[in-house]
Amino acid sequence: MTTNASTSLDEYVPQSPPGRASLRQAIPAEWTKFWSVRSTGWSLFALVLATIGIGALSTNALSGQPFPEPDAIRRILVGFNLGQFAVGVLGVLFISAEYGTGQIRSTLAAQPRRHNVLAAKAIIVGAVTLVVGEFLSFVTFLMGHLILSGSASQVSMSQTGVVRVLVESGVYLALMALIGLGLGSFIRNTAGAIATFAGLILILSLLINAIPTSIQDAISRYLPGEIGATVFAVSTPPRLSGVPTF
Repeated sequence: MTTNASTSLDEYVPQSPPGRASLRQAIPAEWTKFWSVRSTGWSLFALVLATIGIGALSTNALSGQPFPEPDAIRRILVGFNLGQFAVGVLGVLFISAEYGTGQIRSTLAAQPRRHNVLAAKAIIVGAVTLVVGEFLSFVTFLMGHLILSGSASQVSMSQTGVVRVLVESGVYLALMALIGLGLGSFIRNTAGAIATFAGLILILSLLINAIPTSIQDAISRYLPGEIGATVFAVSTPPRLSGVPTF
């Protein structure tokens, strides 16, 4: 009798659903969440408009010059300097919006392990921006190639360093999105995280000019804004000619 009662009680012990807090379960949930908010579409639209639109304007102006441009790829990809802010904002909003609306409580109720939630968000936003970034870098280059065809500044994929620039441009955009995600998860406030991201890209690059040159050379290589200036060009910009590279 005792044995039967014990067995009967064991049958009603609640069991935790398998995989409830795993990373595998978190990724599909975050994927759905990523595409269900309007900020994703608007941020990607701003990215496309900045990279292709500004690149077309800049390249078209370059095509009328009678002398060759030393680094035409920089002019073609000039829109990526603005596009990095679009992906940074995308990364920030992907997590800070949940803190602003209180939805993060539901997220953590379903996935109590915070590191799984953050890892899933990083995988989603990193993968999407990497794919979109690579696509836009090659599309923007092909557009520039057609515009500059027959001009003094014509470019081709076979030129030294061009493929490297195109690949690194997409990787750089993904890195900016992940930085935005990290700031959003740390600050947990949309306006504050976006302001911090903008300051990290712009203000630090300006403030570094006020410190001794020896210190500039030591830290410039780690600033996102300075890295971007070398990524979107075949040659190193003159103002960064003394900065060591990786």
